[in-house]
Amino acid sequence: MTQAWLREEQPALATEKILDAAEKAFVERGVSAAGMAEIADAAGCSRGTLYRYFGSRHELHVAYVERAARRILDSIRAESASLEDPEARLVECIVHALRLVRENPGTAAWFAPGVSDLAARMSRTAEVVEPLTVAFAATLAGGKRAADSQLSARWAVRIIMSFLADPGEDEAEERALLERFVAPGLAGHREN
Repeated sequence: MTQAWLREEQPALATEKILDAAEKAFVERGVSAAGMAEIADAAGCSRGTLYRYFGSRHELHVAYVERAARRILDSIRAESASLEDPEARLVECIVHALRLVRENPGTAAWFAPGVSDLAARMSRTAEVVEPLTVAFAATLAGGKRAADSQLSARWAVRIIMSFLADPGEDEAEERALLERFVAPGLAGHREN
């Protein structure tokens, strides 16, 4: 019964099912406590099958974070496409990203007390940060000067991580901080 989604011709479906199960385990047990055995149980497969798709817990974590980041970036692109002003685009992109992470129990679990250090370590690994930074740079640039936006995008990702680990009082305060202290510097930055 559980083998149907694990057939060789359906690896993408199997991967998605495992990542969905991982998300459920992260919410129910916490990111640090959700081991491969719990994730395999939640996915309805054996640990051996799980390890066939993800060679390690770190590899599964990276795949989960990448999938979540892709979904967030897709939403950010759609929301910010009509914004011409670079400062307004930057603020809206960051505020929207924060809201999406916080509203999804699976991604919010990565920033629970005692877990955010794991999320911070993940945010510094090249395998996660580089693709996210490239995509975020293009989004911030509105399709223009994406190459010039790499450093700004890297800094924006760090700002997002900071707000997730240590939130402001509310969205209005975070928006005010972004508008006053972040947007003027980052939106006008050009790499030399």
